[in-house]
Amino acid sequence: MPNSTASHSSEQRGAVESCAHPNDAQPDGASAVLVLEDGTTLWGQGLGREGHAVGEVCFNTAMTGYQEIMTDPSYAGQLITFTFPHIGNVGTNDTDVEGLAPTPACLGGIFRMDVTEPSNWRAQTHLNQWLEQQNLIALSGVDTRALTRRIRDGGAPKGCLAHNRAGVFDLKALHAHAQGWAGLEGCDLAKDVSRTQAQGWDEKRWRDERNSPDQPFQVVVVDFGVKRNILRALTSQGCALTVLPATSSADDILSHKPDGVFLSNGPGDPAATGAYALPTIRALLMQRDLPLFGICLGHQLLALALGAKTKKMALGHRGANHPVRDHITGKVEITSQNHGFVVDHDSLPPGVVQTHVSLFDGTNQGLALRSRPVFSVQYHPEASPGPQDSHYFFDRFRQAMDDRRTKS
Repeated sequence: MPNSTASHSSEQRGAVESCAHPNDAQPDGASAVLVLEDGTTLWGQGLGREGHAVGEVCFNTAMTGYQEIMTDPSYAGQLITFTFPHIGNVGTNDTDVEGLAPTPACLGGIFRMDVTEPSNWRAQTHLNQWLEQQNLIALSGVDTRALTRRIRDGGAPKGCLAHNRAGVFDLKALHAHAQGWAGLEGCDLAKDVSRTQAQGWDEKRWRDERNSPDQPFQVVVVDFGVKRNILRALTSQGCALTVLPATSSADDILSHKPDGVFLSNGPGDPAATGAYALPTIRALLMQRDLPLFGICLGHQLLALALGAKTKKMALGHRGANHPVRDHITGKVEITSQNHGFVVDHDSLPPGVVQTHVSLFDGTNQGLALRSRPVFSVQYHPEASPGPQDSHYFFDRFRQAMDDRRTKS
């Protein structure tokens, strides 16, 4: 890769070079700053709205899909560092949006290079304009590789990201904001990104021309922060979807007479969301022939309902290049991931099988019940962005509902 620093102005080079040093003086022309909880200041150029945002600073290693990443509701409470240096070069559009809410749940982005004019036939809006419209803050001109190494070695820190076009900042106040933030552990964010009323969905995956069956499968999606491409993937399997709020009871769900229930992805601490979600899931598990399928937070909540435990990860898994081994088939899948909590595989109770494991760190990536149509995965088989190695999970869910219908 060419030396990307060479394309920066002298002011931006100073901002990049100073980012690894705590409490450096503000470089000339800097209009944004990231202040970490230990007082480290990272200067650069601001984009999007002015103001400040406080959250967990994480990193994502995907090379594509920055708009899909920033609109994934699972990023609530987080500032996303992109390890790929060129962000914004394909612009933004109305299609690559993953959340159902009108604005993203993430707090902002941290980029290596300046955002250039978009060059893509699908581009509708410049990234800077889109960030302003979405009420998001971003910072460019930062050595994101150095920041990523810092997160990798020391864990995801709390941070305060601020943007002021005049370059006026109260660093002490920003540092106090970063230090005073409570963090994601113990925080229920699913209720903030979930639908508040029932909603239907009939959009399929792009370029999917398969005909729906005459009797579509009725599926209830419990929305803890669901991504649109999950809904598209389910619809493409011949499912008629009803999306219900995260706080829905088992009676609410079963009143729709579902052929299957899907537990969606979402942000925050699963143990906190479990305060209201676990009684519902346990009641659904009493319906012994009802297929249940969970992804990400839905996977973690299912594990908790079955008696397992979850824990906070130091870094989390976020990217589109994570290898996972399927213990059932022995195959290795390259997967898209986004999570900061994980199921403790040592806590899985008897009768719950660990089906998938990360080849990066050995953490749990999937589970299933023996002889029951109940299964879940930690990663994102729907991709957006990412590889499509794991789309078979939607086939498996459809097959489970078809088997149930045949037996009935």
